[in-house]
Amino acid sequence: MAEPDPSLPKSARLEDIAREAGVSISTVSRALNDSPAVRRRTKQAIWKIAREYDYEFRLSMPKGPIGAEATIAVVVPAPQARETRVADPFFLELLAGIAEAARERTADLLISHIAPTSADDLDYAMTTSRATGVIFIGQSSLHDAFNALATRDHRFVVWGAEFPDARYCAIGSDNVAGGRRATAHLARLQRQSILFLGDTEAPEAEQRYRGYRQALEKAGLPVRDELVIPAHFDVHSAEAATRSALDRGIVFDGVFAASDLIAIGAVRALTRAGLQVPGDVSVVGYDNIPASRLVTPRLTTIDQDANLAGRMLVSKLIDTQGGIATSDRLETSLLIRESCGG
Repeated sequence: MAEPDPSLPKSARLEDIAREAGVSISTVSRALNDSPAVRRRTKQAIWKIAREYDYEFRLSMPKGPIGAEATIAVVVPAPQARETRVADPFFLELLAGIAEAARERTADLLISHIAPTSADDLDYAMTTSRATGVIFIGQSSLHDAFNALATRDHRFVVWGAEFPDARYCAIGSDNVAGGRRATAHLARLQRQSILFLGDTEAPEAEQRYRGYRQALEKAGLPVRDELVIPAHFDVHSAEAATRSALDRGIVFDGVFAASDLIAIGAVRALTRAGLQVPGDVSVVGYDNIPASRLVTPRLTTIDQDANLAGRMLVSKLIDTQGGIATSDRLETSLLIRESCGG
């Protein structure tokens, strides 16, 4: 595909886009209708030209409903080697915050079916979207790909971990501080062998693990490899991981879980093994999902303000069009409930 012709008029016609792209008018028409008959890269190039020259889409494919200030697409990258779980409770809380913030700004919200796993997938999500901008929820292993994308397109923000070399806007909680706060609380309760339960390959969980290590060192407790147990962000994975640790004879009296779902899975495994929570083992989660207040015992957890997060994501996306917004961290707070016993 040729580089866009600067002389091409705004509000270009279908034949103008076809000439610019070097394809037939029928190919342009099919591409703008997202037809599977058009190759992916051809479709991307045609969408890019159409967007840059403000092509007036057919009434059946408007850029967004009349009166909307913007149209925001939400895309959820696939976690490492796993399927995306759109039904994750924290995702739903965050999505609700985004939706409320979008409504306040008279912006429309689209949930994309795309689950990027590569740099090409990120490009596809951006170049084929009719949205004003895109919110990616989670980074998975795509930090470098997001950095590369930011050199070509600024119309996105990311919910996730903040990296020192990031060239893109990332909004998320202070995961290191949250992990440190959770673990320090367990240490204050005189828990001597504190298990970390989570997937340290995930950027946010890795930062929570870093806070866990810092709190152990400050409390004068040893950092022991056998007390770091991998678990995905779901109840069943965490229950199986905790049960395996118990079966292997690993002794612990505290658990810091990288999410509330993981914490709930740990409590299930401990209870089924005949251990009392918090009598024998104190448990702290992360996220403060609604279920954390409903399980027995009610879960001590690190709170992230999903409503504030949604407002920040939407504001960064809408208010900084044409440039890269600055990253921000949300403060976390410890909510003490029954699963710690103090």
